[in-house]
Amino acid sequence: MLKIAWKEIYAHPLPQNHRFPMEKYNLLPEQLLYEGTVTEANFFSPGVLEEAEILKTHASSYWEKLKNLLLDRKEERRTGFPLSAQLVERERTIMQGTLEAAYHALQFGVAMNIAGGTHHAFTNRGEGFCLLNDMAIAARHLLDQELVQQVMVVDLDVHQGNGTAEIFQTEPRVFTFSMHGASNYPMHKEVSDCDVPLEDGTSDAVYLKLLDRHLNALIDQVMPDFIFFQSGVDVLATDKLGRLGMTIDGCKQRDRMVFDVCKKHEVPVAVSMGGGYSERIAHIVEAHANTYRLAQEIYF
Repeated sequence: MLKIAWKEIYAHPLPQNHRFPMEKYNLLPEQLLYEGTVTEANFFSPGVLEEAEILKTHASSYWEKLKNLLLDRKEERRTGFPLSAQLVERERTIMQGTLEAAYHALQFGVAMNIAGGTHHAFTNRGEGFCLLNDMAIAARHLLDQELVQQVMVVDLDVHQGNGTAEIFQTEPRVFTFSMHGASNYPMHKEVSDCDVPLEDGTSDAVYLKLLDRHLNALIDQVMPDFIFFQSGVDVLATDKLGRLGMTIDGCKQRDRMVFDVCKKHEVPVAVSMGGGYSERIAHIVEAHANTYRLAQEIYF
């Protein structure tokens, strides 16, 4: 069964003028239920991640400032969110959602988190709408518990997974792969194990050809026994922050390619939703919904 992490706190309200489309966290599960792609039985409600798990990935000095709401104004602005106790609880819940999804993926081959993909969170700071790094925390947990030996992060958000790259820069058991806009945020890129920078306006055909070549080669090279997939839909041409030229169908083909490779090689995959900032919320929801439709089609 496809298991999906979702909880009401994912849609934690922000000031109305905030540009992050929080409403997608409610609209996506509603759409999937309405069309019959999933039922209520597919969803699970994650708890709150324990501090010990956070401290395996993030610096204790940063976590103390974050949980006690002591970030200075510059640090808070860097995250993009107004800091509050509810926001920190939301972040911890999202982290637990990806961690639990990883366990479901080990059992069923694939599992999802309606939120997550917080790849701009570094060891010692947050930025870009990311306070803690869900894929890094979950990967570290699986490795510490000796449930896996080699992890690969497949980050296909339009923005480089700079925080994930920094966290695992000296960890050979985690291979970081990021395809992202070359001229997009962050302006200073970290060094992933494999970076594929893309020119502004990159089309479906160019993108999918590059992904096919790199993904298949890396599966053979890295031989992962678990994959974390950051499936951001800010690659769309309609995205306000994206600058690529992809269509909704091209984004769907991207996700099919990842799932097909994982299924073929019998590598469990945990999927985090990542970014999406198109002017029309319908474009964001449809592109994200395709990821869940494909998971049901390919695995179940």
